[in-house]
Amino acid sequence: MNRRTFTQAAACASVLASASLTQVFAQAAAPDEGIDYRVLREVVPTSSQGKIEVLEFFWYACPHCYHLEPHLARWKPALGPDVAFKRIHVAFRGDTHQKIFYTLEALGRAEALTAKVFEEIHQRNNPLAGLPEVLDWAKRQGLDLQKFEAAWNSFGVQTQQKRANALVAGYRVEGVPTFGINGRYVTSPAMVGGSHTRALQIVDFLIAQERKVKR
Repeated sequence: MNRRTFTQAAACASVLASASLTQVFAQAAAPDEGIDYRVLREVVPTSSQGKIEVLEFFWYACPHCYHLEPHLARWKPALGPDVAFKRIHVAFRGDTHQKIFYTLEALGRAEALTAKVFEEIHQRNNPLAGLPEVLDWAKRQGLDLQKFEAAWNSFGVQTQQKRANALVAGYRVEGVPTFGINGRYVTSPAMVGGSHTRALQIVDFLIAQERKVKR
């Protein structure tokens, strides 16, 4: 979904062997550059030394990101040890949700509680629009509120937010969910007709392309 057309109701938009990739794409059209994915004009520096870096740009309030979650849960365990998967939270409509994510990361709880944030927003209809609501949610998760607020206001979280915003700009992310692959490629469900499965197949294809380069 394009950030310029965001509304509150519709806010946001593995190791596979060569034989496996052939089988996957025999069942669907072969990926087309410029349609299923795009190549960045300038390579974005990565931070996963020696690994193929895959970034998911997302937003807690985005319903498409929420519905992508079960697909990611099935797909991520199949990623090989040479792939580093990371989430990057965008700040398209303010930075409150972005701060939630990086605060949880600072506390070492992002992996465990991201699903809970999605549930709070999309199932309990609580937008977590301000710090009081966020603190109430954090308390219900059993988090130490003093530590949470300290992380929330910390220089480290601010630094992570700035880095996230720089990556959004570098990858030219206009909507979410979007995947950035190793500083070179971008794809998304929106680019492939809205299919989460197809988007992840394209990511697998681009990971395989990067493996060929590394050889």
